[in-house]
Amino acid sequence: MNVLVVDDHPIIRDGIGRLLADETGLSVRTAATAREALAAVRAERPDLVIVDLNLPDTGGLELIRRMSLADNDVRILVLSMHAEPIFVRRALEAGALGYVSKNAAPAEILSAARAALQGRSYVEQEIAQTLAVRSLPRQAADPMDALSRRELEILRLLGEGRSLVQIADALGVSYKTVANACTQLKTKLGVERTAELVRIAVSSLGDAMRNAAAV
Repeated sequence: MNVLVVDDHPIIRDGIGRLLADETGLSVRTAATAREALAAVRAERPDLVIVDLNLPDTGGLELIRRMSLADNDVRILVLSMHAEPIFVRRALEAGALGYVSKNAAPAEILSAARAALQGRSYVEQEIAQTLAVRSLPRQAADPMDALSRRELEILRLLGEGRSLVQIADALGVSYKTVANACTQLKTKLGVERTAELVRIAVSSLGDAMRNAAAV
């Protein structure tokens, strides 16, 4: 069986590749960008794609959607620095079968990969517990939960310091589309300026980004 590992960090790609090859005997190839990954999915139809959400060109959530369109049978497992429930939900909605964080133990990453290869869903145990707690009726609604996949991707890219033009290029949409989405984001999150959106993005996602930078 063939696995495609998509991550822009060579150490992560090589480490996950060795883990899978050593423990399961799977044939592993890698990709550093969404463009490379999508081309590989179309040409080679891998049995499993393990994908990060932070990629240098197109974000992982959009890539999941595009891979699912390119191959209805593709099995996708997210391996990300983001452990926030909103990312998990949006990834599963986009078409991923499973989700584990980069803080997960190697054994759990292997369990998730095996489950996905068998067509079963798998969410890292600690993340699944957080999802369960936050879904309880007594919990106050989180404004982040109201964001669409694209809005969340735009917020993440804003937090990385991307301009609206750069975000439009990364997502393959027009500047106007991104600008309109930012207007909707401001309404949903109760702010008035783009700078405030950036502050929210850095505040909400900054810890995960700093952890990934330290890997």
